[in-house]
Amino acid sequence: MNINLTLIGQSITFLAFVWFCWKFVWPALLGVMQEREQKIATGLQEAERAEKDLELAQRKAAEQLKEAKAQAAEIIDGANKRANQIVDEAKQAARTEGDRLKAAAQAEIEQEVNRAKEQLRSRVAALSVAGAEKILSVNIDAKAHDDLIEKLAAEL
Repeated sequence: MNINLTLIGQSITFLAFVWFCWKFVWPALLGVMQEREQKIATGLQEAERAEKDLELAQRKAAEQLKEAKAQAAEIIDGANKRANQIVDEAKQAARTEGDRLKAAAQAEIEQEVNRAKEQLRSRVAALSVAGAEKILSVNIDAKAHDDLIEKLAAEL
């Protein structure tokens, strides 16, 4: 065996193998690698887009939460104001009712006082007539002297 011939044969075989790989295997490998590279690039772009969407969604959620808190605070403030208004209205109604009851009681007391005064006047008039009868020892006709008795009662 001649080493040169073996070396030349191996070189030719190697070159044929390199040409075969370059012609048939290498383009297939490059196609698969480019396809994989595109998938990775697309995946990275989608990941970036998803990250931006997530950030946007988080901002929107934070804004909505902030708005919801503000609305809740407004509702609570409105409810507190309405509650205070209702309490004030109830106090005013109670004062009005108390004043009305007080005025009614005052009027009733005044009527009772007037009735008592009238009863007292009539009793005083009757006692005066009875006293005058005893003093004069004469029967006095109360009906005949009504005007006089009323004047006397009015003076008392």
